[in-house]
Amino acid sequence: MNTNYITRLTLDGKPQEGSYLNELPLIRWLSEGNALEFRKPVTFLIGENGSGKSTLLEAVAVALGFNPEGGSRNFQFSTADSHSQLHELITLSRTVRPRDGFFLRAESFYNAAAYLDSIDDNGFKAYGGQSLMTQSHGESFLSLMKYRFFGNGLYLLDEPESALSPQRLLSLLCIMDELVKKNSQLIIATHSPILMAYPDAEILEFNENGVEMLEYRDTDHYRLTKRFLDDPERMLKMLLEEGD
Repeated sequence: MNTNYITRLTLDGKPQEGSYLNELPLIRWLSEGNALEFRKPVTFLIGENGSGKSTLLEAVAVALGFNPEGGSRNFQFSTADSHSQLHELITLSRTVRPRDGFFLRAESFYNAAAYLDSIDDNGFKAYGGQSLMTQSHGESFLSLMKYRFFGNGLYLLDEPESALSPQRLLSLLCIMDELVKKNSQLIIATHSPILMAYPDAEILEFNENGVEMLEYRDTDHYRLTKRFLDDPERMLKMLLEEGD
């Protein structure tokens, strides 16, 4: 049976006056004494652009000692000091310490891969034996997760679908399942209805009401994608006529 490494997140401070954090419904929801609970081995954070899911995942990563631009706790580089103060305001309830961990941040993955190139002197053995910089964006994502994620770990993934084809997303689902079977916990910010289909995952939607737990088929991602695929011609006709 899996043991989650972090089980609860609370907000125990107030953002600085004028901070964009104060505009997020998520922050207002947490400020009211609500807590995020992590009950399952896989938790998805979903919501519209700007809802705060990546901001929250970054805060969790930094609070746990990960590089804010991605990597493990040993990645010591910085190309832009742009992360928010949220990591200073949250408290994480933890159980046992994970043996492994990684923060995959799609938007700054190039920076993490370049840093690895600059320090690796072991033939990239932990990354499949090939520099991530010599692979396509999608191939490097999968190599990282397939070879570097050892299990018994906590893995924070921010929009991992951004570089992956639908076929590769199915491969990622298999990798996720192997990690869960190796006593791992994954927290994933995503827009992908394919990834969200992972069995028995918890889906937390960040919306105007704060945070809401949803069933897979109740998410807008599933419903809108299904409507489109069931009848793309009709959906396109409606959209394009409305745009005229």
